[in-house]
Amino acid sequence: MFRPLSIFIGTRYTRAKRRNRFVSFISMTSMIGLALGVLAMIVVLSVMNGFQREMSNRILGMVPHATIVGVKPIDDWRPVADAAMKNPEVTAAVPFTELDGMLSYKGSMQPIQISGIDPEQEGKVSIVTQHIVQGSLQDLKPDEYGVVLGDIVARRFRLGVGDKITLIVPEASTAPGGITPRLQRLNVVGIFKVGAELDGTMGLIHMADAAAIQHWEPNQVQSVRLAVKDLYAAPQVSQQVAAGLGDGYKADDWTHTQGSLFSAMKMEKTMIGLLLLMIVAVAAFNIIATLIMVVNDKGADIAILRTIGATPRQIMAIFMVQGTVIGIVGTLIGGVLGVIAALNVSELVGWMERVTGQHIFSSDVYFVSNLPSELQGGDVALICGAGFVLSFLATLYPAYRAAKIQPAHALRYS
Repeated sequence: MFRPLSIFIGTRYTRAKRRNRFVSFISMTSMIGLALGVLAMIVVLSVMNGFQREMSNRILGMVPHATIVGVKPIDDWRPVADAAMKNPEVTAAVPFTELDGMLSYKGSMQPIQISGIDPEQEGKVSIVTQHIVQGSLQDLKPDEYGVVLGDIVARRFRLGVGDKITLIVPEASTAPGGITPRLQRLNVVGIFKVGAELDGTMGLIHMADAAAIQHWEPNQVQSVRLAVKDLYAAPQVSQQVAAGLGDGYKADDWTHTQGSLFSAMKMEKTMIGLLLLMIVAVAAFNIIATLIMVVNDKGADIAILRTIGATPRQIMAIFMVQGTVIGIVGTLIGGVLGVIAALNVSELVGWMERVTGQHIFSSDVYFVSNLPSELQGGDVALICGAGFVLSFLATLYPAYRAAKIQPAHALRYS
């Protein structure tokens, strides 16, 4: 006879046609429900990974990964950049100055963060050069006070290349208030669109113009901007570089400006994952109802097995095997279909848009106009593992009930 006996009979019960077709239907429903739950978790988490990747590429491609800020304006930024480049984690170092102010145009105003850059070197640390939709970054010339604005700002003020706009920045003075506004006329020489919130809060000017606005020498800058290999190592890398330069420099990095956004995205992914896990849990607990009905249906078989020598542990193992097989098959089907769906969800949404003629993600409304997806093997393994564990735990109670059936009682009422 096939050994072990519990596996043989358990798998036989799983594939056998029962007298009670309703039991077979419930068993199939449990398997399908588990597969759909696993599929939904894989697809949704892959799409969330895709959105997080897009936001990381766009936002962290624009804001500095890390900066080495001088306590006083830096007269010559090149020695600082050379010192930073000695760190193997740093891929580029360029001059950088940051200003906060207000834009004013025909009575309308909005806050803006102005970055003073070197147009020739900005492409080493930023993706802005790839997202210029009007004009050119190279049109930023010293002493011409040109500015490159985001698409949202340009649309809000109805600006185009060649228009003029006023920048208002605070300036320390001897006046009773201590601060007076300084107005500077800027010429719009370009417009960028990265598809993120930065399109409405950021502007670029030449670093010499940024120095002039702050009454610095033309070659002075506020800091040196670094690009690093590992974004999440930026705080440690910048601290190491600043420590090597002495007390006249301090480190800053993207976690201080954008860290809350990515923490919120990570928490959102965790919470949605837990909610979707409830779908898998409901499907797994359906296995309990299935196995209880199977135990009632197979009462006479259990009694016969007990009378020919099967132990309660063997009876328990039979139904644990049956429930586990249902869980494994459902999880595998859901895992395979989920991987296929996650890898092709962008194409599927594109096909639906072409068929229906409707744009699900309009570029006029959303920053991301498609449905990105990034399948991570760790997520798939975790989801399939959770489905298997939940389905296995769901077999314990029905199997325990089956082991407690008394042969004489079962045969009398069968």
